[in-house]
Amino acid sequence: MIAHESAPLNAAAIDVGHASGEAKGCRMDDDVYATDHTRRMIAGDAASGALGMRVVRAEPGRAVVRMTVRSDMLNGFAVAHGGFVFALADTALALACNETEAVTLVAGADIAFLSPAHEGDELEAVAERRAFEGRSGLYDVRVSTGDGRIVAELRGRTRETGMPRP
Repeated sequence: MIAHESAPLNAAAIDVGHASGEAKGCRMDDDVYATDHTRRMIAGDAASGALGMRVVRAEPGRAVVRMTVRSDMLNGFAVAHGGFVFALADTALALACNETEAVTLVAGADIAFLSPAHEGDELEAVAERRAFEGRSGLYDVRVSTGDGRIVAELRGRTRETGMPRP
């Protein structure tokens, strides 16, 4: 994955959930660069909202999403459960790959967990398009902590569908 800088968290972030985990509509600020399609998609994403994810940036082919690891996200070894790390990466991937009006879904993904995340860590997932041909795409997602430690790397494959937009 290519090294990159990410935008600092600021008022432009889209908060997709309350701290209590209750899903809600998103604040949509223009400087997040979300398309209308991705704005509608994330506004209806109750799963990401329940996990307290915040969209920092969503633009064609690239997205940045953050999530703070809570106590209810820990496994029996007191580290973030891999499923929650995967969910964060998946949300960033979904935003990056839905750059057209076509509904695009993840067709498959492989993840490598490189270091543990702990309660209170703010994780950042940065998804970037690597290739897009026909209806198929290839994306890389890096999940890291605020201090730059890499938690996981995901390689995702996407496919545009004929599904109608919700």
